[in-house]
Amino acid sequence: QVQLVESGGDLVQAGGSLRLSCAASGRIWSIGRMGWYRQAPGKQREMVATITSGGSTNYADSVKGRFTISRDNSKNTVDLQMNSLKPEDTAVYYCYADLRVRVGAMPYGDWGQGTQVTVSS
Repeated sequence: QVQLVESGGDLVQAGGSLRLSCAASGRIWSIGRMGWYRQAPGKQREMVATITSGGSTNYADSVKGRFTISRDNSKNTVDLQMNSLKPEDTAVYYCYADLRVRVGAMPYGDWGQGTQVTVSS
């Protein structure tokens, strides 16, 4: 009953920028950690950046200094600003959220459908 929808993926030249957005909707009691993960062809899904409800962030070493994750708790959204993009950033980017659907429930993880980011050289 909860849906995460990503947007903002596109084709961009190396060195360019993109901003990805993810909106959570549905019956949600609370949202804990949110994040962005990516999966390139032939590779496992990897963590790109995460952010707690309090704003604490973590980044993969490969994107530190280039990407910035942010969230708006009032809108149930999480964004990923991607600068200085490299061809190796090419992947499907997935939104993730730890959710509680009601008070007292344990959190569970939910995923969006993904948005394609392609960086050309």
